[in-house]
Order: sequence, then C-alpha cells, then structure tokens
Amino acid sequence: MTRRALVIGCGGTIGGAWIIAALSALCDEISVAAGDFDILQGTSAGAEMVTMIGGGVRVEDLVAMQRGQSADPRLSAHLADTPSNLPPLPAPRLLNPRLLRSQSGLAALTGIAPEGRGDASWLQRLADGFAEGPWLAHPGSRMVAFDIDVGRRVAFGAPGAPTATVGEALRASWAIPGWMPVVAVDGHRYVDGGARSTASVDLIGADEADVIYVIAPMASAAGQRVPGIGGLLEDALLRRPMSKTLDEEVAAARARGTTVVVITPDRADLAGLGPNFMDRGHRRAAFEAAMVTAPKTVRRALTAEASA
Repeated sequence: MTRRALVIGCGGTIGGAWIIAALSALCDEISVAAGDFDILQGTSAGAEMVTMIGGGVRVEDLVAMQRGQSADPRLSAHLADTPSNLPPLPAPRLLNPRLLRSQSGLAALTGIAPEGRGDASWLQRLADGFAEGPWLAHPGSRMVAFDIDVGRRVAFGAPGAPTATVGEALRASWAIPGWMPVVAVDGHRYVDGGARSTASVDLIGADEADVIYVIAPMASAAGQRVPGIGGLLEDALLRRPMSKTLDEEVAAARARGTTVVVITPDRADLAGLGPNFMDRGHRRAAFEAAMVTAPKTVRRALTAEASA
C-alpha cells in the first residue's frame, strides 16, 4: 500500500488562500480526500490547514470558508479572525548570538528580530475548536516550528517530538518573527518554522512515505516571481532563499527513492496573489484567481513527476 504525505508550507493569509485552491485541485486530480493522506505536515499557514484538515474538515469546506459560505461556525469565525495587513509595533529584545553563529539566511535573522506583539488568540481559538483530546483526530498531523534556543526545527505531533497541545503547536508554527510572540513549550522557545524552511520536506522520514505531495506558496521555480517592484523585493528577500532550501530538501528525498510532487505557484498564480502575503483585503480576490490558475499548476506538477 502506498504511503502518502501531504506537506504544506508557509504563506500567510494570501498563501493560505492559494494553498486551499491548490489542494482542491490536487484532491480532484488524484481522487483523494484531504484527510486521507497518511501524514499531514504543515508550517505556519500550512499548520492552520493541518489543524482544520486533521480535525476533520473537508477541502470543500475550506473552499466554502474562503468564499464566506461556510456552514461551520468554527470556519466562519476563523475567516473573520484573519489578522491585519501589518503587525503591531514590535518590542525590542536581546540578540540571540547562538542563532547568529549557527544559522544562515532567514534563520539567522531570527537572532536579531524584535519581539512580536501580535495577538495569537485567533490561532488558539482555531486549535480549541478542532482539538480532540491532547491532539487532532488525524494521528499523522504535524506542525513545524523552529526552536530558537538550540537552532533546530521540531515537527510537533511526529514520533519523538516534544509534547505540545494543538494550540501551542499551531501558535509556535505561526509565530512570525517580529509579528507574533515567541511560544514557549517545555522550556524551549519557538518561532515560525518558515524561518528555517518553507515546508521542511526533510522532516518526513524515508520509512514514513512513498510519495510526498508538497504545496508551498512561498517557493517557485527559478525566474517565477510576483510582477512589479514589490515582487522583486519579495523574490529577493523570501521566495528565492525559500525556493533554494526547498529544492535541496526535495533533491535529498528523491535521491533516497521517495517520489516528491512539488506544487509551487508560477507566474500566472503569482500575478493573482500579489507581493504582500498578509494583505487581508486582497484575500478573496487572490483566492478566486487561484481557483482559476492553480488547477493547471497542479496538473503540470503531477505530469512532471510522472515523466521524471
């Protein structure tokens, strides 16, 4: 029996909208329900999706949520809770020399990031609405966060990972440095897992999945970026470094014999998403654009892997 993992990367409000469009297309193409993957691993916005899918939400329900048509009060409330476009003024904090010495790129920058003061209660409410006992109903649900005390990623919910509640794991995975507060779990401090890797494909063990489907809105093939000056900045600061890390993780997984289907936005997708992935006011328009462009992107990814 083929073991399948769904890995969903970070992406904020707009990336989350694109994720749902891409996931809807993927489930249609391979004739599988979102909750039927053996492993559900999410980072940041991806952890939001894992919280809902791991709690029993169908992809049709996520589509209805994005359109403001959900009959589930938990989803309607979560849509209304979408955070603002800009963070509150962060507070200064001491430098973290360990990260500055041991990490590079975005992960190293977490060592100098100020303390985020955003209100993470909206994430806690989502977690409380879908938690079943100590975790989610789907036993393969995982959420990736970055431990800034030791400089490593943790997939909460995975075998051997530190124990966390759903709320702790979700808030930690979404703790964008400088925006949301650091989350303490069992004596360690965690921030958004996207600070180190957009999707953390390498945290899926070789013995855990035969096929990994990756949906990563913050990564793209070389040369694919959001149009305009804002897109140049987004590409240089986020998309290019995140894409490089994802490419390395995917190559390593394929080298060990795992099939990896990589679904990332192309130029057409990105034109509809825009450069500010936290633009709450653009969410609905970005989602409807993605429902048009994402199916083609998904089919292309499936075809590319089948012919590899």
